[in-house]
Amino acid sequence: MSQVLASGVIGGDHVLLSADHIASLYDRHGPEVLRYLARRTFDPETAVDLLSETFTRAILQRRKFRGSTDEEAIGWVYAIAANLLVDQRRRDRRERDAALRDARARRPLEPEEFEEVERLLDLRELRDTVALALEELSPEHREVLRLRVIEERSYPALAQAIGTSEPAARARVSRALRALRTAPAIVEHREELHHA
Repeated sequence: MSQVLASGVIGGDHVLLSADHIASLYDRHGPEVLRYLARRTFDPETAVDLLSETFTRAILQRRKFRGSTDEEAIGWVYAIAANLLVDQRRRDRRERDAALRDARARRPLEPEEFEEVERLLDLRELRDTVALALEELSPEHREVLRLRVIEERSYPALAQAIGTSEPAARARVSRALRALRTAPAIVEHREELHHA
């Protein structure tokens, strides 16, 4: 059930989120947002950084919120997180070929912190599920995913490697990703998450 946020209504149809509202959203939904980020980055340290940045941006940009319920507020937070993931992927692409990471230092997680985040997010289980799902694919699908996703080859380079045109290479990757999404291991994992 949608719960109306307790704050002054602005313009008659939305509320102004306070820093306290956002802190409350963090307290109630932080672990879910962290799980969302970690399952898309496969990196606990990056996920923790993105979680922090998500809620920092929510505080800084709270006047842009155009809703009036808790559900709309957390949806808005997830939209911020999704935009940050896109930004992160762009940064990763630019930095991938660089020998050194960007100069901004971040405190590395201690081994026990890293293990705790992995445990909370079931990343080991997710990696095992993806590995099993890859084994369930045809050799052709595994190969195009290895070249495109793991080796991060461009479509022209992929087409050359598998001896086909670029449109055909794109189609093969699309079919391989569709096969991966519907692999029994992935379907079973998704159902377990849904029932959890």
